[in-house]
Amino acid sequence: MSSITQLAGYALVLYLGWRLLRATILKPASPLDNIPGPPSDGWMRGNIRKMFDPRASWDFQRKVVDQYGRVATLNSLFGTKILYTIDPRALHNIYVKEQDVYEESELLLTNFGLYLGPGLLATLGDQHRRQRKMLNPLFSAKHLREMTPIFTTIIQKLEYAISSRVGNGTQELDILNWMGRTALELIGQGGLGHSFDPLTEDVADEFADSVKAYFPVQTQLNMVVRQFMPYLVRIGPAALRRKIVEMAPKNGPSHHMMCISDALSERSHRIVNEKKRALQQGDEALKQQVGEGKDIMSVLLRENMKASAEDRLSDEEVVAQVSTLVLAAMDTTSNALARIFHLLAIHPEIQQKLRDEIIQARDDGTGKLRDLEYDEIMELPYLDAVCRETLRRYPPVGGLMRVVRKDSVMPLSAPIRGRDGTMIESIPVKKGMRIITDIRGSNTNVELWGPDAYEWKPERWMNPLPRTLEEAHIPGVYSHLMTFIGGARACIGFKFSQLEMKVVLATLIPAFKYELSDKPIEWNAAGVAYPSVGESRKPEMPLRVTRLKV
Repeated sequence: MSSITQLAGYALVLYLGWRLLRATILKPASPLDNIPGPPSDGWMRGNIRKMFDPRASWDFQRKVVDQYGRVATLNSLFGTKILYTIDPRALHNIYVKEQDVYEESELLLTNFGLYLGPGLLATLGDQHRRQRKMLNPLFSAKHLREMTPIFTTIIQKLEYAISSRVGNGTQELDILNWMGRTALELIGQGGLGHSFDPLTEDVADEFADSVKAYFPVQTQLNMVVRQFMPYLVRIGPAALRRKIVEMAPKNGPSHHMMCISDALSERSHRIVNEKKRALQQGDEALKQQVGEGKDIMSVLLRENMKASAEDRLSDEEVVAQVSTLVLAAMDTTSNALARIFHLLAIHPEIQQKLRDEIIQARDDGTGKLRDLEYDEIMELPYLDAVCRETLRRYPPVGGLMRVVRKDSVMPLSAPIRGRDGTMIESIPVKKGMRIITDIRGSNTNVELWGPDAYEWKPERWMNPLPRTLEEAHIPGVYSHLMTFIGGARACIGFKFSQLEMKVVLATLIPAFKYELSDKPIEWNAAGVAYPSVGESRKPEMPLRVTRLKV
């Protein structure tokens, strides 16, 4: 084992030596050399660390946009330059027009493939298109209408659970924890036909804990280790790599990520096998299960059995979709909901205005509140405005990396001025070049949204949007926003997420009042942004909750 460690150490030294030689003496000319950007903090780390720092990144990203505009260069590890952009035409080129030129980084694909398997987040090209073709119909509005009663039942259990803890007074509750539990149960029943959490009682669940810990633990991994992950997974057989990780400190992030991956894999296999057995027993057996066979996984397995050989997903791909769907749906939606509750606690007048709209819509004429149908929930104007504005100003995923797969030219919406004073109308991009597309920066682009772009103002959606925004043709699939990105890799479940958020709010806002506690809430940048208290990095968001008599 020691010889293997020594070889790995020698390889790392040689690699760093080569990068140093290449960056200082053999430094090749790059199209990015003439693109302005913030100064580097040093050859080894550049300034990219600031972009991904859990707290400092918010101010750093805004300063980059304010000072350098729609396009800039950042300095990564070992003197490597990265292109940074919020330019609408560049985004359209990256995500729609030439999406096969700009693909996910090998680092991201490797991580998702290693921990989740070959699901939607870990595949490219024909394999990804085949998976998406199979899954797309399962997220249609027609299917979501059928799921609405399931969602409503789950949220009513949540309301009861919170009521039992609040009683007739006021209690401090961890809203993030409740939103995480709820999002998992919604994707569990609606997506997998599986119940993870009764909500009405506290039950520990290893799968749920693993999903919640996934992104916070991953951000704890050493940045150099993360950068080398695509190469590390090629060293020796999988059993050897696992043995090395098992030798790591038990309380360290590497060992923790291995345990998370194991828990996700074990439960995913179990869920798929249970569904297969029910399908073999016929429709009556499916009706006895959670979701009554209408859930996404049951429908997927049925359709997969009917599919032609070239379209059919392998067992490994099907299993990978379980962890992929839960991870993609749980943290993003639960953290977005937590952000809404936090903002409503900060702005009680907006909270009350939203409450009034929902109560009026749910009034059955006898003084009682009724359940809303799918179309009624989705069409409430102020509820929609609150959700849209939160997803605009505070997208759960703040930015994405793309890697250029072949030489091309990236057009710009308008010329920028280079370091040498010349005007640049387009940027030659070379194979291997990395590009950061700043989702949050695009959603708050002052040139498009106006001088109040950084303000959280739901009312902006009650009036016509700026003409400059509409003319910019942002390539996102949702409301001129990049929150769910666009093109063939746009978020497949964005309508599912919208329904979840609105059903939760339509039930909980009339039932309770939400206020800030004396504990300072800070938001941390990560794969999915999450809240914590003060200097702590533990995901939590305590609010004071009071039961209301409607």
